Amino acid sequence: MPAPRQTKPRERLKRDDLAAGALALADREGLEAVTIRRLAADNMVTPMALYWHFSDKDALFDAIAERIYAEITLPALPEAGGLAWHEDLHAVLTAALDALRAHPLAVMIVAPAIMKSEAGLELAERTIGLLRAAGFSAASAAQTGMFLLCSLVNLVDIEPGSDRRLDSDTQAAHLRSKRAQLESLDPKRFASVLETAEFFLFCPSEDEYFSRGIDFLVAGAQGTLPA
Repeated sequence: MPAPRQTKPRERLKRDDLAAGALALADREGLEAVTIRRLAADNMVTPMALYWHFSDKDALFDAIAERIYAEITLPALPEAGGLAWHEDLHAVLTAALDALRAHPLAVMIVAPAIMKSEAGLELAERTIGLLRAAGFSAASAAQTGMFLLCSLVNLVDIEPGSDRRLDSDTQAAHLRSKRAQLESLDPKRFASVLETAEFFLFCPSEDEYFSRGIDFLVAGAQGTLPA
C-alpha cells in the first residue's frame, strides 16, 4: 500500500505581504482591479482567508496607502538656525512626492488615510509642526497641510499625457482624439488654448513639471502665512 501523500502546509498569509501584493496589482491595473476576491484568487485562497486581515475593501485600501506612506523618507530635521521653514517644507514635499510618483494609479487613496498609519502620522506631524513654527494657527496649519498633500496627489494623478492604465496603442489613439478635439477649436476664441495645446497632451519634462508644482505649493504657503 503506497504511503499517503504528504502535502506541504500553506504558509500563513501575512498582512504586509498581502498589502504589497495589492499595491503591485494597483500599480499594474489600477485601483478598480483591487478587490478582496481578486487578491484572494492571486494568492490561491478563498476570500474568507483575507477577511482575517482586512474587514472590507476600505481596510484593504488603507493598507495600500500605508505601504505608500512607508516609502516616504523624510529629510533629517534641520538644525536650529539652518533651513528656513519654507525650505524645509520644500524638502518634505519633495520626499512625499517621490513616493507618490512611484504609484500613480494608487495615489487617490493616500490623502484620506494619512492618520491611519504611523508613517502617515509622521508626515502629518512634520508638516504641521513646521507650519505651526512658521506662524500658522493650528486650524490653518491643519488645513494647509491637507491642501498640500491633496495637491501632490493631483499633480501625480493628472500628469499630462500619462495614463498608465492604457497600453501604448490605446494611449496613442486617446491622444490623437484629444489633439483633434483641440485643433477643432475656433482659433479666434481660443487662441491661447491652441497655442499651448501640445502641453496639455504630453509632459515635455516630468522632473520640471513636478518641480514647478512643488515651487508653486511652497510659494502659496508662504503667501498665506499670517503677517
